[in-house]
Amino acid sequence: MTLVYFVRHAHSTYTPDELGRPLSEKGFLQAQDVRHILKDYKFDVVLSSPYKRAVQTVEGVAKDRDLEVEVLDGFKERRLAGEPVKDFDSAIQQVWRDEFLSLPGGESNHAAQKRGVNTLNQVLNQYRGKSIVIGTHGNIMTLIMQYFDSRFDFDFWKTLAMPDVLKLEFEDNNLLRVNRLWEDQIQ
Repeated sequence: MTLVYFVRHAHSTYTPDELGRPLSEKGFLQAQDVRHILKDYKFDVVLSSPYKRAVQTVEGVAKDRDLEVEVLDGFKERRLAGEPVKDFDSAIQQVWRDEFLSLPGGESNHAAQKRGVNTLNQVLNQYRGKSIVIGTHGNIMTLIMQYFDSRFDFDFWKTLAMPDVLKLEFEDNNLLRVNRLWEDQIQ
């Protein structure tokens, strides 16, 4: 059994700098909550999207276990468009309705999912039987999960908290179970 703990990044104040956008003050407090939720779990490796807000959300989890955060480009958020869109809600609904639609300069759901799933499969093969934390983003995380189980769709994505923590149990590269740890802790 391989355990994957997907951690959607904590709150960050929007800027167009996707790579360098840090957590907000609220986000740093939420990252401490993530650290607390995961304090009793054993991890063999901590991975993250290269985006600063994702790394910052899981670096405390890594520090508590004397691990380094390994950055993997495949877990970065999907690029919705080359430039900020005027109506985010409308744009995100469009790309979820048509998995092959890509807005100018953007990445379709299909392309983003393929990138994310390829990366996750490499991780599952490399760390088979291990426990893995992955700092990532809501859209790419949902697209990866949807590949394994169609229940994880646009409506599921809308229910995600920021941050959120989901435990996925894999046997080989087959998803067996998903449990949401964040909700369990915040009720």
